[in-house]
Amino acid sequence: MLLKIYPENPSPKLINTVIECLMDGGVIIYPTDTVYAFGCHPNKARAIERISQLKGIKKKEADFSFIFSDLSQLSAFTKTFDKSVFKLMKRNLPGPFTFILEANSSIPKIFNNKKKTIGIRIPNHRVALEIVDKLNHPLISSSVNDEDKILEYNTDAEILYDDFSDRVDLVIDGGYGDNQASTVVDCVNGDFEILRQGKGILEF
Repeated sequence: MLLKIYPENPSPKLINTVIECLMDGGVIIYPTDTVYAFGCHPNKARAIERISQLKGIKKKEADFSFIFSDLSQLSAFTKTFDKSVFKLMKRNLPGPFTFILEANSSIPKIFNNKKKTIGIRIPNHRVALEIVDKLNHPLISSSVNDEDKILEYNTDAEILYDDFSDRVDLVIDGGYGDNQASTVVDCVNGDFEILRQGKGILEF
């Protein structure tokens, strides 16, 4: 299924269609403020397995991000972190950044591994935020890489639909995406280390 959802004014009816798909254990491709991404409900183990297969990795080795709509939601998935980390995230989110934090015990249960960190994203994209808000859960997320390797990321949702319609349940067309991934910032040890410079300049 291909749904056209306008970021300026997302249709509540279409957002509800997305929510129903996720609640049923579906895998979606959706727009963010960086690149298009795979997404699924964090409590749907089979959906996480499917995204792992799409990425060509094992579920236990998955290093997926979590998409939130608000910083207040983090406490269910992270250990307590320093105020300076909170201030840094508050200053830069929503935005094109992934912050690596220390995970609590819920994360190893989701991935069935000993994962000790979690990647946090709050994208500056209304469609993604509406989905997370209505789902009442974060989205497990991983960027969609271009399979032809000509470009690292495909920016056209209709082409993504042609490529993945037989392997995902729903593709959201939110307009042309970016071809630059998020900037990844490691905050685990109290210091701030940029692991990958992508879209966006971090404001300290």
